[in-house]
Amino acid sequence: MENAKKSIKSVINQLLQLQELIFALEEHRETGNGTSMERLHQSIEEMAEKLPEEVQAQYSLLSTHGAQILAPMHNNSCAVCGVSLPNRQVQAVRQCEVVQTCPGCARILYEDPDAPRWVAGVAGRNEPRKTGISRFSAESLMVPDLVVSSAEDAIEVLAGQLESEGYISRADRLIQSALEREMMLSTAMDHGLAFPHVRGVEGGSLALACGVSKEPFVWDASGAKTNIVFLITIPSAVSAFYMRLMSGLTEAFLKESNRKALIAAETQQALWKALTKATRYTIK
Repeated sequence: MENAKKSIKSVINQLLQLQELIFALEEHRETGNGTSMERLHQSIEEMAEKLPEEVQAQYSLLSTHGAQILAPMHNNSCAVCGVSLPNRQVQAVRQCEVVQTCPGCARILYEDPDAPRWVAGVAGRNEPRKTGISRFSAESLMVPDLVVSSAEDAIEVLAGQLESEGYISRADRLIQSALEREMMLSTAMDHGLAFPHVRGVEGGSLALACGVSKEPFVWDASGAKTNIVFLITIPSAVSAFYMRLMSGLTEAFLKESNRKALIAAETQQALWKALTKATRYTIK
């Protein structure tokens, strides 16, 4: 039984890595950065071939409907489609002896009890409706004086900001997951931008922290230099919308004037003002 559990966990880990590669491929298509497309295609094919035969069939079917092939279990429900799971299936997912699929969306279910969670609460009905970048971020999540020398340092600072401002739990796990994602494929892009992110942060909305370093620093092994970093946490149900958010940010900061405005900001208030102004037409 213990060997079976280890085997299923291994398959889930393979599928999580495969899913992240597929999302990375979609991100590159969305942002127009095609430098790694061929390598991503090859990695996806090689990893899919290593899946057990019975799981390959499920993967092939699910992948025709998009990148999201797994669904975390959150509050005894599927975090992607929201369907409540029967108690016996909740226990089966936790026991991890047989691959379980959601009765609503057919995605493969898993649970990660140590994953970071959204803890900021939900806006009340009487609160004013937020628009643009303010739907995902706030002035308190701005770090205009990022003094770091590596991707790990930058992610640690921004994850700490998200936790200290009461948006997410387990900054340590957020940092670990973001760095694991970076090891698969760097999120550094042209013009000194980097978009580290973590999926499966359930319980609330997308959340975005922004940090700016006055001096560019080396982000990855390629030597790519970065000075504007967006750390984004993504609930499974809105993974597709994350693509639009990333596309909007990329479009906004293709403009040198917008990048310069962020770098020139000296305070949280100034950085937030520069970010909202730069994205007012690209993020609705």
